[in-house]
Amino acid sequence: MTDTSLLYSLLSIILFVSLTMGDRMKGKQVLLTGGTGGLGLGVTPTVLAQGVESITIPYHNPQEVERLKSRISPADAVRLKFVSTDLTNEASVQQLVDGMQRVDVVIHLVGGFSMGKTHEYSYEQWQKDFRLNLETTFLVCKHSLRRMLEQNYGRIVTVGSRGAVEPGGQLAAYCASKAGVVALTKAIADETKGTNITANVVLPSVIDTPANRAAMGAENADQWVKAESLAEVICFLASESARDIRGAAVPVYGNV
Repeated sequence: MTDTSLLYSLLSIILFVSLTMGDRMKGKQVLLTGGTGGLGLGVTPTVLAQGVESITIPYHNPQEVERLKSRISPADAVRLKFVSTDLTNEASVQQLVDGMQRVDVVIHLVGGFSMGKTHEYSYEQWQKDFRLNLETTFLVCKHSLRRMLEQNYGRIVTVGSRGAVEPGGQLAAYCASKAGVVALTKAIADETKGTNITANVVLPSVIDTPANRAAMGAENADQWVKAESLAEVICFLASESARDIRGAAVPVYGNV
């Protein structure tokens, strides 16, 4: 059995056990970035189902907020708090984090995909990719970690990419910025040894979102990773069941 196959087998067993327990994040206050986006439409309801006390979701597009609300029951919607935030601006991120009563869990979904041949790729686009994928991760983790260290508790889950560990042609900026997310998360995990804070990253392949279907067609969508499936892995890593897992980069590849 390969190392990857063994990891999948172990993770499947752990997820099965944790799913039978229910309320894996009961009473936790969660910061969920990207909660109104395509991936967030699958992740946010799954996080709500874990018994969380509240979810703070930064946003910049009011229409996406309304789209998410339309998919959430009124009983669950009262646990959502939406805050207009520029995640590329440190002062805005600090205000977001400091406005929360506690920061028990951070789930950072924000990111973006682009592609192009390296010799044709503009430096402006390269910088934009790193700003969106890596710099937002740094700012959110930096200020959330400050709060977590004060309370000696926290769970950080970031989203990398399969491309971070298996980079491909015409994806240099995307893969490099996502590799930075993996390295940053692992560094935080090492820095927080000896505390009740963990940091882990998931590595999805193609995610079945409306944007990806529009861009790539839906012919192979049944082979892609479902947002809800990725959400289950994220919620496990954010739960007490994963308290001994630090610095893991978990592949979630579907059948791609």
